[in-house]
Amino acid sequence: MAVIDREGNVLDANPALGALLGADPAQLAARGAAALAELREDARAWNDYREVLLGHRERMTCTRRLHHSDGHALWAEITVEQAPDSCSLLLSMADISDRRDLQGRLRHLQMHDPVTRLPNRNLFFERLAAALEAGAYDRAGTGRIGLCYLDLDGFKAINDTLGHRVGDRLLRAVAQRLTECAAPGDHLVARLGGDEFALLVRESSGTEQVCELARSVLAALQRPFDVGGQRLSVSASIGVVERPAAGTHTTWLMQAADTTLYWAKEDGKARWTLFDPERNAHRMTRQALSSTLRPAVEREEFVLDYQPLVGLVDGVVRGVEALVRWDHPQFGRLSPNRFVSLAEENGAIVPLGRWVLRTACRQARAWQQAHPRHPLVVSVNVAVRQVWDSDLVADVGTILAETGLPPRLLQLELTESAVMGSAGRPLQALQQLSDMGVAIAIDDFGTGYSNLAYLSRLPVSTLKLDGSFVQGFRAEEHPNPADETIVRALVELAHRLGLTVVAECVESAEQAERLGRIGCDTGQGWFYSRPVPPDRIPPMLPACPVS
Repeated sequence: MAVIDREGNVLDANPALGALLGADPAQLAARGAAALAELREDARAWNDYREVLLGHRERMTCTRRLHHSDGHALWAEITVEQAPDSCSLLLSMADISDRRDLQGRLRHLQMHDPVTRLPNRNLFFERLAAALEAGAYDRAGTGRIGLCYLDLDGFKAINDTLGHRVGDRLLRAVAQRLTECAAPGDHLVARLGGDEFALLVRESSGTEQVCELARSVLAALQRPFDVGGQRLSVSASIGVVERPAAGTHTTWLMQAADTTLYWAKEDGKARWTLFDPERNAHRMTRQALSSTLRPAVEREEFVLDYQPLVGLVDGVVRGVEALVRWDHPQFGRLSPNRFVSLAEENGAIVPLGRWVLRTACRQARAWQQAHPRHPLVVSVNVAVRQVWDSDLVADVGTILAETGLPPRLLQLELTESAVMGSAGRPLQALQQLSDMGVAIAIDDFGTGYSNLAYLSRLPVSTLKLDGSFVQGFRAEEHPNPADETIVRALVELAHRLGLTVVAECVESAEQAERLGRIGCDTGQGWFYSRPVPPDRIPPMLPACPVS
């Protein structure tokens, strides 16, 4: 710590500050505090610091990368605040280098695949979004982007017959060959999950460059693999997309790549296929669905399935999540990922969300009346646009009054990015809903902002851990200790904040047992049940009431 005057000069410094900076405390006197803390290099920190010196604010805090006298760098948390005598100020510096290093290592674990050590889906989409933004605005580059999206042909048979250990070794060998095909710095190789990989070409020079990459990848993977003394052969189907970055959205790019990958498989596998707009026009288009969404709500073409939320300790069904499906007259039953994003874009999510909420509450009330000794909480997903484009609080109040469902039996789920970014009207709506007695849950927690400090200021009662965390609990032979460490820390933090924790994508008894052992309250996934029609829920309820 140091005492500084209103001009920013150091009047006195303690030995700890001298040790932190590698200087004699006496030599720090009369030096500028801004120079010691290197505040001028950050415009915002410098402005805040000046405001404190002038007495316009009580304190300022920032994090700066400082340089020790011996040349090494350190991270410090710097605080400047008014002293009790009001004539001087206190400057404090705390070395947080270890904390920053731990945060960096935790982020690396969260953003990389534990099997192949490649960037995982989360990091891939983060880099993809950044590449699209950079390509759209950087006039010095090509302004184009390319993507090879592939999965392995025949991998499941190898995994099923030879076991996950051999399968993991094969995935690592595939990752190595993909990395060898990629140009360092220009290409990003990622494992998106299972046997799916992606190669992102930033600053593509054109279609031919991406097609040549696909050819080299195909040739590299067709060479036999020697895995643990066994000679294995696999091939790959590859979807290739190349286009200008400007006007391209991550969702469109991945949909186009996924469609093209499907074409490669449909055409016989072991090949690469370039995205063809004309061929795509013959498939179900986004516009066709978008234009029929609102009439479909009026015609009641949607149905709800329900997936149980089960206590990990006692195995008792505690609630259900309502999941909407579209019984399209032409394309058959469509899952939410085929139309919800379109509904959010064109505003149809408001009437659709209102219908989902009313239908789910009506069904929950029917279950309550039929099974009064075992009330079920029904969880309904809510899009942020429903808060902005409608009066969600009024809608919820009206629907609860119409159906007679107690507010305590309704839970609203919002994605982490939506909740963590809430301010103004959305945050007010969440608070009003919470005051009404409705529970608020954060869905897919761990994939967005992960602003843990913000949780204590939100009216949230439940965290739903994203399934990517649970994947590390899947492999019996190769459990991922990093995933368990992260999940355990999140569970402990949530419980300290008075929140319950739901683990999504539970697919095995071993996962359920381990998640329950580290404190997760509830599980959801195919191990318990796939989403089912409402008449399939009552048989899952216990015969005796649950305390």
